[in-house]
Amino acid sequence: MAQHSDTDDHDIDINSQGLRIGVVMSRFNRTVGDGLLSACIDELLALGASSESIRVTTVPGALEIPLVLQRLARSGQFDALVALGAVIRGETYHFELVSNEAAAGITRVCLDSGVPVANGVLTTENDDQALARMREKGRDCARAAVEMANLQKALP
Repeated sequence: MAQHSDTDDHDIDINSQGLRIGVVMSRFNRTVGDGLLSACIDELLALGASSESIRVTTVPGALEIPLVLQRLARSGQFDALVALGAVIRGETYHFELVSNEAAAGITRVCLDSGVPVANGVLTTENDDQALARMREKGRDCARAAVEMANLQKALP
C-alpha cells in the first residue's frame, strides 16, 4: 500500500530560466485574452524566462487553440505550452460546445505529446467574471507551465 506524506517527492521548481514556453491565445473576447496574456508573460519573466524564450501565437477562437498547440508540441521546440482565452456564456448551447471541445482538445494535446499544457481558457457566465479572473489565471498558468516543465525534466 502506498503511503502519502505531506511532502512531495520533488521540490517544486518554478524557475523558468532556460525554458522555452509557447503561448497560444484566442483573439475572441480580446480584452480578456490580452489581460490573460499580459499577466502570463509578466509572470514568466518574473520567474526568470527571457522574452526571447517565449513565443506567442494568436488564433481566432478557443476551438482553434488545440490545433496550434499540437503543432507547437510536435515541433520539439517547447518545454511547456499555455492556452489562453475566454468563452463567455451566451444564450445558446454554443457555450457548452466550445468550452467542452476546447478543454478536451487542450488535454489531448498534452497527453498525446507529453508536453505540459496549462489551460488558461476561462469559461465564465459573463464579462465581469472573466475580467475579474483574467490576471490571476494568467499568472497561475505561467506558474503551472513552468512547474510542469521542470517536473517533466526531473522525473525518470
